[in-house]
Amino acid sequence: MILPRRKTRRISIGNVPIGDFAPIAVQSMTNTDTRDAKTTLRQIRRLEKAGCEIVRLGVPDMDAARNLGTIKKGSSIPIIADIHFDYRLALEALKQGVDGLRLNPGNIRDGKKVREVTKAALERNVPIRIGVNAGSLDKDLIVKYGGSTPEAMVESALSHVDILEKAGFSLIKISLKASDVLRTVAAYSLLAQKVDYPLHVGITEAGTLLPGAIKSGVGIGLILSDGIGDTIRVSLTAAPEYEIQAAFSLLNALGLRRRGVEIISCPTCSRTEIDLIGLARKVEKALAGVRTPLKVAVMGCTVNGPGEAKEADIGIAGGKGRGIIFKDGKILGTFDEKDLFRALLDEIRHMTGEP
Repeated sequence: MILPRRKTRRISIGNVPIGDFAPIAVQSMTNTDTRDAKTTLRQIRRLEKAGCEIVRLGVPDMDAARNLGTIKKGSSIPIIADIHFDYRLALEALKQGVDGLRLNPGNIRDGKKVREVTKAALERNVPIRIGVNAGSLDKDLIVKYGGSTPEAMVESALSHVDILEKAGFSLIKISLKASDVLRTVAAYSLLAQKVDYPLHVGITEAGTLLPGAIKSGVGIGLILSDGIGDTIRVSLTAAPEYEIQAAFSLLNALGLRRRGVEIISCPTCSRTEIDLIGLARKVEKALAGVRTPLKVAVMGCTVNGPGEAKEADIGIAGGKGRGIIFKDGKILGTFDEKDLFRALLDEIRHMTGEP
């Protein structure tokens, strides 16, 4: 059962509303060198095309920080600067006009320095995400709790919330990430009982494409099903465009957002008499950039195929060397296997108006 979303405060990252029942925003992070503006902007545009709504950039040094202004001017989606260790990078990022900051309380622990960043962010009305990672918690908290426990993660976040609030700052977003699913779920559940700030949800260091997508799907899905979460990132050791695809597939599956194509396809068996795996892969690749919400069935035989295809917006039910295309529960026609893919795409172009 999906619990109702918890009410949180509303902030904005650029022109993207976060919290207070705004649509759950999908984020990713570039893996290019931020000092290389052209390459970074090319990746940001690919991410935007895939559906990314907010993008985070690593800022390893002052050269990268000074380059953020150029990237910001060339990006049509909001930019968040990811800051670790050196608070001066956050100050420079703010000067360059970023839309948000991510600070790690595990490695920027000096309250005076955090307050200086907070003052500059307040002057510019720029939100700050307190991004807690289990792998970089303050050593005192690890000793206190006997490890990077959910309680230690929450205390780390709340201590930084206190610094920001005392400085009169409330444009706050929080994340509590670990590579362990159940620890992450427990941390978010505990924090959600203590604050009403919007929460950014993810499983950090989730892994490579398939294992990472599964691990993130389980963890983020559990948290979202408890009504917790205002933005998400599916962290994958893969091209970041895959993170967007996985995120929207997850939100679609939970009924929290509909964007793009949801493909329903059977696992194949001895009754399959067309190249269903090849066909499904071609359909998935061809429709990856479609933004119109659409349910597309690619089914291989007559057992479940006609029923699933009829319930989809459009679909294929395969037979021996040929297949039927359904649209809105009605048969459009029967096609030879070699013509099925093209016939399906032609009809989807007509339905969506997208190339």
